[in-house]
Amino acid sequence: MITPSELYSRTAFRKPERLLKGLDAKVNGVIGRYHRRRKVLDTLRRDADGVDRQTGDYSELSDHVLRERLREFREKLRRGGRDQESIVFPALAAIREAADRRVGLRAFPVQLMGALALHRGFLVEMATGEGKTLTAGLAAVLAGWTRKPCHVITVNDYLVQRDPEWLNGLYEFCSVKVGHVIGQMSPEERKAGYECDVTYSTSKEVVADFLRDGLQIKESRNPCRRLIRQMLSPNRSVPDGLVMRGLHTAIVDEADSVLIDEAVVPLIIATPRKNEALQEVIQIADGIAQPLESGVDYRVDARYKEIELTGPGLNRIEGACSTLPGLWRGNQRRTELIKQALMAREFYQSGRQYVLAEDRILIIDEFTGRPMPQRSWRQGIHQAIEAKEKLPLTDPTETVARLSFQRFFRLYYRLSGMTGTAREAAGELWQIYRLPVISIPTNRPCVRRELPDRVYSSEQSKWRAIVEEVRAIHQAGRPILIGTRSVAVSEKLAESLNAEGLSFSLLNAVRHQEEAVIIREAGARGRITIATNMAGRGTDIVLGDGVAELGGLHVIATERHESKRVDRQLFGRAARQGDPGSAQAFVSVEDELLRRYLPGSIRRFLARRLTQRPGSSQTFAAAVYAMAQRTSQREAFRRRREVLKMDDWLGEALSFAGTEA
Repeated sequence: MITPSELYSRTAFRKPERLLKGLDAKVNGVIGRYHRRRKVLDTLRRDADGVDRQTGDYSELSDHVLRERLREFREKLRRGGRDQESIVFPALAAIREAADRRVGLRAFPVQLMGALALHRGFLVEMATGEGKTLTAGLAAVLAGWTRKPCHVITVNDYLVQRDPEWLNGLYEFCSVKVGHVIGQMSPEERKAGYECDVTYSTSKEVVADFLRDGLQIKESRNPCRRLIRQMLSPNRSVPDGLVMRGLHTAIVDEADSVLIDEAVVPLIIATPRKNEALQEVIQIADGIAQPLESGVDYRVDARYKEIELTGPGLNRIEGACSTLPGLWRGNQRRTELIKQALMAREFYQSGRQYVLAEDRILIIDEFTGRPMPQRSWRQGIHQAIEAKEKLPLTDPTETVARLSFQRFFRLYYRLSGMTGTAREAAGELWQIYRLPVISIPTNRPCVRRELPDRVYSSEQSKWRAIVEEVRAIHQAGRPILIGTRSVAVSEKLAESLNAEGLSFSLLNAVRHQEEAVIIREAGARGRITIATNMAGRGTDIVLGDGVAELGGLHVIATERHESKRVDRQLFGRAARQGDPGSAQAFVSVEDELLRRYLPGSIRRFLARRLTQRPGSSQTFAAAVYAMAQRTSQREAFRRRREVLKMDDWLGEALSFAGTEA
């Protein structure tokens, strides 16, 4: 049994501020730009130089004496007080020396800048290969010394386990207990992970544990109100199944992916509910939808992912339902069910949004290309896809807890993050999370050559050109990383390279077990690697012997993505830490980005220009793709704003009912 005060601390979090609108939001945007002004970077550079100068004070100390100094800094930071910040510089200098001795890496001044920025609550933009893992570790030691929970959030279970193991020598030397939480852990193992000073985990695991702890408490999430109730009713039982110990500090790695891309979909905890009647009507709806033809019986809006039934389509549906009982006589419900079956056919494709594994649907994260086991789509879509694929239908689920990532990360008292690409979303990150973005310069000048896009009038000609390019670069001995947007596309390219007798490594949601090894070896001489989207994110590609003299790693993007940030992340895999490297995108008028976000008239005009004047159409094509990306990013922002509106609505509704979300 845990005490009321212990329960208070185990569930404490900050109440998020209401998001500003209208003129208030515009003024707040100006404030955000002030917080990321050039002078802030100059201050960080000057402070990092100050830390750098103090490092010499510790280099001659024995390990025993250095440990004692670190313990002194820990106690001062734990006590707090007015002079707390005055010891950050010497403390960080001592931590840097400890990292050099225990991990074998001496933080560069730019990494010290990053650590100071994280400590001060910035979102740090650091280029790929600049050492974000060590940077986060330096800041996490400072946070761990306070004994308040510090969560280091990263993008997959491999990094969750790798990073604390790699930095364990540093944490142990600095008297910081480090742990991790991954999906396969039991509640007891999760609790042990969260009991540590610093806990590594993924956003999905932390949010899910927060929601499960909330279900344990049941009554009120507000710790103050709950403590008062406990004092007034001392005989009331206190739940002892909680695994977390509150939300205080979060350092978010790959923050653009976690805070922006994943923010479109809330995390939901649901329980299966037997509903044989629903399973039956979904099967019937799939049968009715099968003969319907796109363009005749219904129209597809690819941009908004909507289905509109035409007059002939409605007539065919009415005829097919004339002999069916019950709800099939009502127009509205049967229309919803058949639209759902058509959405499963048009917008959810095997190899793109999901793959088939052991007679079940395995959802793929469209931003990372990674599989998401134990996840399902809501509102009957999952069952509609199963019916389309002729699989046994699973039981539908009922939502018992829901929370968006946007709302969750605003519950932390202290939030910071780092990524390779953030400046495109700087305004949104400030408005939603109050995170000012600061770009840290590279340790060595970046010499990557970004070649102009090669634009083709058809996908067929584009893929032919990609295979020819791969063969030519491979013959020169340079390693090649090819980024694709889906499993289906990666498998298709693999077949084409196989046909040419080219050997390669393939990394996608179906073949992901050796992800880190494949990515780590992608810089070896003559190596060809195909990877979906940003698979392998967080693992450096180190050039093999003699590769730098050949020109370094060459990255090929087989499409432009909805966001320029993802394009920059992929290109950033080449030319890390001053290495040579190059990158180029191969695109076509038939790519999904243009099909979804541009009118057909513009696509047809571009195709004609490419056919008639291929050499002089590059500038126009670049403008067209930039237009499509802007449209896509506006649409994605609109969807995230809708999630925020739902958060506000739920917060008002639940608070009226006497419960906090």
